[in-house]
Amino acid sequence: QVQLVESGGGLVQPGGSLRLSCAASRTIFSIYAMGWYRQTPGKQREFVASITDGTGPNYADSVKGRFTISRDNAKNTMYLQMNSLKPEDTAVYYCNVVLMGASNYWGQGTQVTVSS
Repeated sequence: QVQLVESGGGLVQPGGSLRLSCAASRTIFSIYAMGWYRQTPGKQREFVASITDGTGPNYADSVKGRFTISRDNAKNTMYLQMNSLKPEDTAVYYCNVVLMGASNYWGQGTQVTVSS
């Protein structure tokens, strides 16, 4: 079993930056993809960014050029660097890991609020 713990959320002003972290309880093998999603009340959880081995990162159009997804395998940690934040980026952000065989792990979510 794998637990994912997210951190780094908080309150920032428009135009500010945050870096979210997603730490796994252990090294995860046979990863198909990993990424970030976000959700606001009453709305569907939406894709933000992902990494798949052997390909470049993918980003939602709404965050492309502002967000960067990365990982540090030695620390079992994935990051989402968020720059030029906008009020519409306000959401709970969730870490996601999909394994070969379609096992799907989610973090608990971390709140990001962009407001003056």
